[in-house]
Amino acid sequence: MSKDVEFIGFVGTQYESEAHPAEGPVIDRDYIRALAQAQEYGSFNRFLVAFHSTSPESQHIAAYAASVTERINLMIAHRPGFTAPTVAARQLATLDHLTNGRVGVHIITGGNDQELRQDGDFLTKDERYARTSEYLDVVKASWTTETPFDYAGQYYRFERAFSNVKPIQTPHLPVYFGGSSDAAIEVAGRHADVYALWGETHAQVRETIARVRAAAARHGREHHIRFSLSFRPILAETEDRAWARAEALLESIKAVRAAKGLGTAAPPPNEGARRLLAAAAQGDRLDKRLYTAIAAVTGAQGNSTALVGTGEQVADALLDYYDLGVTTFLIRGFEPLEDAVQYGRELIPAFRRLLDDRSSQRAVAAE
Repeated sequence: MSKDVEFIGFVGTQYESEAHPAEGPVIDRDYIRALAQAQEYGSFNRFLVAFHSTSPESQHIAAYAASVTERINLMIAHRPGFTAPTVAARQLATLDHLTNGRVGVHIITGGNDQELRQDGDFLTKDERYARTSEYLDVVKASWTTETPFDYAGQYYRFERAFSNVKPIQTPHLPVYFGGSSDAAIEVAGRHADVYALWGETHAQVRETIARVRAAAARHGREHHIRFSLSFRPILAETEDRAWARAEALLESIKAVRAAKGLGTAAPPPNEGARRLLAAAAQGDRLDKRLYTAIAAVTGAQGNSTALVGTGEQVADALLDYYDLGVTTFLIRGFEPLEDAVQYGRELIPAFRRLLDDRSSQRAVAAE
């Protein structure tokens, strides 16, 4: 059973987190290599390379990280609308060949109007998601059709579009998809292979999975779509020390924000962040060991909730989410490299062992 579960890490381009001001060059090749190789050695299944309107270009960073690893897969964050979908399809399929079938793409339409305007996009959020749906129509057709095709939509029009390069993976690259608004979930239901949530409460995850499955059912895909959940695990050798570490990280994050002149975070521009803040409003510690205080301080700007405890305890907490239907966990730390090593040494093996033990017990009981 544990083979059905995927663990995704994170490769940034320099040492930085909410708890640490950026160090070194904007693109630190030694750091990228160390982080990618640590996660490959730690039996992560793939790693995310993020996208932002001011950050280094994700496909190039992913290509370099792939060149210094051998087996670990990629999850390349890609924003639709800035490259023609026919071109993007060929770029990603080409990289799939050069990496021997290791590419996955994470479609992030974007919920922050100001960030999108940095790249010259002034569409509304609902318009952006409508464009994303057309974009993925064309990308998937480019990956899968054996003859030239025409396409006429509101945002894209092509005549005799075709790609000579198809992905190694069939029927196409895995498509991960994020976004919590109604418009986002409609597109996810049509296109996503894996729908990605931030680290929410059990009740919130149960509700979102039901919404996404209902959207997928309208396209006959309710049994096709899978679910990913993102956390920032905080581990230590005892539970008390793990919670002490969590509180120390919170104070470090407050200090970093104060040094930057950042006070109370502004209301978030996207639905995913609002959902995390709604959870934080219920308390700092929720469910089994969900820690929301960091999300509250940072305005839930990105993946910012944690699971706190020993490796075994956090693995057990992840198992609760697995029981809700989550089969992919994106985990990254506030101490990026050190935490990645710790996850590979403690958390991932503990989770796989717990899941396999439980599956074996159930199999014996069913005999």
